[in-house]
Amino acid sequence: MKSKASQSQGLLLFRLSQRQLFALGTLKIRELVPYTPLSAIPQSHPTIMGAATIRGKTIPIIDMASAVGYTPIAQKELSKSYIIITDCQRMVIGFLVRAIDKIIECNWRDIESPPNNLGKNAYLTGVTKFDDQLVQLLDVELLLSKVFPPSPETTRAILTDVQREKLKPLHILLVDDSKVARKQLSDALDSINIPYQVTPDGREALAIMEQAAKDGMPIQLLVSDIEMPGLDGYELAFEVKNTPALAQAYIILHTSLSSEISVSQAHQVGANEALTKFDAHELISAMLRGAEQHNANV
Repeated sequence: MKSKASQSQGLLLFRLSQRQLFALGTLKIRELVPYTPLSAIPQSHPTIMGAATIRGKTIPIIDMASAVGYTPIAQKELSKSYIIITDCQRMVIGFLVRAIDKIIECNWRDIESPPNNLGKNAYLTGVTKFDDQLVQLLDVELLLSKVFPPSPETTRAILTDVQREKLKPLHILLVDDSKVARKQLSDALDSINIPYQVTPDGREALAIMEQAAKDGMPIQLLVSDIEMPGLDGYELAFEVKNTPALAQAYIILHTSLSSEISVSQAHQVGANEALTKFDAHELISAMLRGAEQHNANV
């Protein structure tokens, strides 16, 4: 199975400092525009520089360098700066960066997980090399969660006792390379006392599922991100559905990309459902549908 994600997604390389190259997956990006004058947004987060009107739409603009801990972009640098317009978590947001480098093709299997010693505030989901330079893939979900904290309504689900008892016996595996997304998923299940396993890596997820099947306790609900270094969510779903010992798992893929294409591709590789933004209610509703299907097949 050649991943649809790796076929269609490259990396946009850009700079927040003079030395370090950063990257975003191109599926998250709507367009690139030179710096344009901004209007102030009162009482906004310190890293929000203001709002730009682009193609008739007002878009908040975040100083990405400042947001991830680098020196804020100075007034004298603005004429050479660019705005990356992204469509992520059902929000259109602009990120101001010091310079755009280039767009490159990328085999997402070659992207490695970031070192464990970076600390909890490192905004990275992966690292790779290009022309012998280290490229750091930014965790946009984590960044946005700091600037736009999610409301409690989206992070907590409410279950009846009957619904909880339907989910509680199931073997559940959560997979996501983003620290903030893993925490959101974990918190949603912790808040309703549902047990689960969690991993940041698609390859490890497949290994966990294979071992669980050998142990006679197969994973019954798989919740996985689509965009991941190594084995992405599309590939993971395809492998699961094409492995008889694993194929009964109910697969819920999720993505921060606000794209019908992502949802369509998720179904093509065998996923039962696809979600385009983290919402605890939507997630638990999808998992309950999985529980219903599992119980119907027993």
